[in-house]
Amino acid sequence: MKITNIIIATILIMCGITSTVSGQIIKGEAIVGFNLTQVEGDEVHGFRKPGLHIGAGALIPFKKNWDVSMEVTYNQKGARQGQQYYDSLNSGIVVTGEYKLRLNYVEIPVLIQYTDKQFITLGAGFSWGRLVGVQEWEHGKRIETTTVQNGPYNKNDFSYLIDLRIKVWGPLKFGVRYQNSITKIRTREFSDFAGNTWTRDQYNKVLTFKLVYIFNEEQSNINRDTPEQ
Repeated sequence: MKITNIIIATILIMCGITSTVSGQIIKGEAIVGFNLTQVEGDEVHGFRKPGLHIGAGALIPFKKNWDVSMEVTYNQKGARQGQQYYDSLNSGIVVTGEYKLRLNYVEIPVLIQYTDKQFITLGAGFSWGRLVGVQEWEHGKRIETTTVQNGPYNKNDFSYLIDLRIKVWGPLKFGVRYQNSITKIRTREFSDFAGNTWTRDQYNKVLTFKLVYIFNEEQSNINRDTPEQ
């Protein structure tokens, strides 16, 4: 897909830039972690769906202890619920209440971050995500009509982010991020066995736990603390 090729090229360019500017203040970052996710409005509750979170980014200091960061990440979201019951309808269809949704996004988060005493970093910002893969199961069976091109899910996901990082050792940080869609990813109609129907808008909710390795951090701190001539 074209969007995937663009993102891969962006990551390579960002890694190339941050590896050659050791004398400048730009910092690079490599990110690896996992998500716990849910979809608000899908009648399934809890952060039960695990997913992958990997990417790279660049941080540009603009004031003492302040950075603007831009990342490119591959982010897996969705929802999951195990079997709730077992019943066979008159049509012979077996229903169990099982549900699983897997949404794969390539995302570009932009954040403003503040670092206190070179130990803890708090950030906030927004992200745009592009849907590159989707699979959905109900009652243990795959829904073949749920696809990226023709399925019910919006191809774009806009969300806000709150990010916390703590220094582990040297340039290695441990981070926790909360992410919530600000635009709906789908509107769905539900029904029950009594024939009642209702409609709900759906939104992604994500908890991310990650390790972040910062490149050029020491040099950036030296440049920051060196008075201008």
